[in-house]
Amino acid sequence: MKQTIIETVKEYAMLTFATVLLVIGVYVFKFPNHFSFGGVTGIAVVLTAVMPVSATMLTNVINIALLVLGFAVLGRGFGVRTVYVTLLSTLGLWLMERFCPMDAPLTGQPVLELIFAIILPAFSAAILFNMDASSGGTDIIAMIIKRFASIDIGVALMITDALVAVSSFFVYGPETGLFSVAGLLAKTLVIDGVIENFNLCKFFTIVSENPEPIVKFIHEDLNRSATVYRAEGTYLHKDKTVILAVTKRRQAVLLRNFVKVQEPGAFLMITNSSEIIGKGFQGF
Repeated sequence: MKQTIIETVKEYAMLTFATVLLVIGVYVFKFPNHFSFGGVTGIAVVLTAVMPVSATMLTNVINIALLVLGFAVLGRGFGVRTVYVTLLSTLGLWLMERFCPMDAPLTGQPVLELIFAIILPAFSAAILFNMDASSGGTDIIAMIIKRFASIDIGVALMITDALVAVSSFFVYGPETGLFSVAGLLAKTLVIDGVIENFNLCKFFTIVSENPEPIVKFIHEDLNRSATVYRAEGTYLHKDKTVILAVTKRRQAVLLRNFVKVQEPGAFLMITNSSEIIGKGFQGF
């Protein structure tokens, strides 16, 4: 019971951290520069040019409306984490506007601010993705569409984001429009890169003549498991043992150094993998 409470607290602490990154990236760097890439916040930026309300107010209204719609349509299938992040981000944007009003960009350096407008929400999205959560907004629309239609949601959302970004050319001019399109193109690449690095593991293939110490080190020192099978070298036809193991990046350094010291003649191959599913990794 105590362990469950601790894990829940850690989980929601990470969700809160991710939401804070999102709010700062959107409110401090995206809204003042009228960058209109990405979801509800991008739509809000464009609409503020023709409506007498702030981007924060529009974002919060749209997010709450989509949240209510999600509950009505999806019911229990609606994720608790997504509800938490949506409500917290709504509160965070309101507090920022209330206590830290911004009438102009922070630095006057749009390229610098574009970088932070991309990186902070991208890190947030990667953390949320790893925790099976989202920031709501257009993700809720995607969940609803997925239930009732068989269209490619990813393509539909990308087209929508592209139309919003392109519309900023007509609303805010070519400079802001180009920044918005650049942000849209970079955002996906950054999110994918961050997610891949979060999940990055090291896959070891070790060809050894004395596997017992290596396997023992993997079990006892790294608290990991391994798979072994017998093989034969094609040059001298000596019996070999092939050890397969997967570790986290920090553990990979320890295992590599141990093998070098324990058996300098071992053949060692280390490859990167961000898709490991099994006990101790994703899915468990």
